[in-house]
Amino acid sequence: MTRKPLDLPPAVARAFVADMKAYFAEANRYKQDEIAARQLSALNEYRGRQDRPLRLSHVKEMFRQMKDEA
Repeated sequence: MTRKPLDLPPAVARAFVADMKAYFAEANRYKQDEIAARQLSALNEYRGRQDRPLRLSHVKEMFRQMKDEA
């Protein structure tokens, strides 16, 4: 069964990219966690009922994977 891709509004996607850049610019680990947590909260609003819950580690991994794309 194929999954439908996550369809984020443009403003949410732009905020994700901005937070990703801020995450890598921040040297303080606690502040990095705050940035990732903010995106975790935003992305969970668009998660489907059948989807597994996102975790902070998932958001950090998304940041790492997309680092060179933005």
